[in-house]
Amino acid sequence: MAVPEKPILYSYFRSSCSWRVRIALALKGIDYDIIPINLIKDGGQQLAIIEYLEETRPTPIRLLPQDPKKRASVRMISDIIASGIQPLQNLSVLKKMGQETQLTWARAVINSGFGALEHVLQSTAGKYCVGDEISMADICLVPQVANAERFKVDFSPYPTISRINKTLLTMEAFQVSHPSRQPDTPPELRA
Repeated sequence: MAVPEKPILYSYFRSSCSWRVRIALALKGIDYDIIPINLIKDGGQQLAIIEYLEETRPTPIRLLPQDPKKRASVRMISDIIASGIQPLQNLSVLKKMGQETQLTWARAVINSGFGALEHVLQSTAGKYCVGDEISMADICLVPQVANAERFKVDFSPYPTISRINKTLLTMEAFQVSHPSRQPDTPPELRA
């Protein structure tokens, strides 16, 4: 059997999408090369990769549970974050808002999404977003919490989100994939 080529990830250090993929690669133990791209320049490019990784490399860790109900919950939580919250606070949207309203807009969007997410997690969470197995939902959560922290969102209404995020940040995959540890991270933002 031929050894698959080492994958290349085109990544921007602060991109939530790139961070989610870096976490998935780390959890699956996939060695990869990184080519930094600048999402601020020319609009950038992004790809949906995590489901592809799950389909082609389901081990050593599954990012989608075998149980259909849990798998649906993982996809629902991932969708709330990746489609419902994160795009509305992207740089392209914030630029249209104007400098004076960006912070207020971002906080309102995140708080609205986190309110819904907290409610869902109260019925699905165990140690992680869906039970006690790490999943794609957890991969989506951590970058979004970091964005919320950047916009100085008050986390007191979101104890489940906060607890899960704190647990995930102790894991090596989430640490090595962190934006502050990427090759294109500006020196002043490095860990």
